Amino acid sequence: MSNAPTRQELIAAKQKFVPDVIAPHLKILFCGINPGLYSAAVGHHFARPGNRFWPALSAAGITPRLLYPSEDGELLQWGYGISNVVARTSATADELSKAELIEGGRLLMIKVEQYQPRVLAILGVGAYRAAFGRPKAAVGLQAERIGDTRLWILPNPSGLNAHYDLKQIAEVLRNVKQDAEQQERSLYD
Repeated sequence: MSNAPTRQELIAAKQKFVPDVIAPHLKILFCGINPGLYSAAVGHHFARPGNRFWPALSAAGITPRLLYPSEDGELLQWGYGISNVVARTSATADELSKAELIEGGRLLMIKVEQYQPRVLAILGVGAYRAAFGRPKAAVGLQAERIGDTRLWILPNPSGLNAHYDLKQIAEVLRNVKQDAEQQERSLYD
């Protein structure tokens, strides 16, 4: 695991982006709101210490062990990937405009149609509401789909999200995993 980025590296990260970890026909494509400066500085998703994404994946049984953010590419071997609603980095997601979120939602739909994951799991109900024009959406499985892709809204795993603890996030992730596995089994039935 690398050292924490310096202040100068965090400032420079505003000009960087974090590439998607993606392949066709994934079981689940996890989708963050946008990369934070810390993640952009180190070049890996959900990298800020205190983010509960990686511990929640492990606790939910999605990964066989706790991964470091620098190992995000390993998700592909298990049929999982990571993208973002908005590619632009920022110190906080609050810096994103509604127009950026709407455009990001449009581009995400195109990406999902192209890569066709079984499940798209968006990590952040507020971002989903803004990006997709669903002001009353709640955490859980959504009625709508993108093509054949099922859509789940998950709690934001940021350590700043006090509404959900690690155990609750892991429980929602277990439900998503079970849904993706059920979708996979139905392909062969």
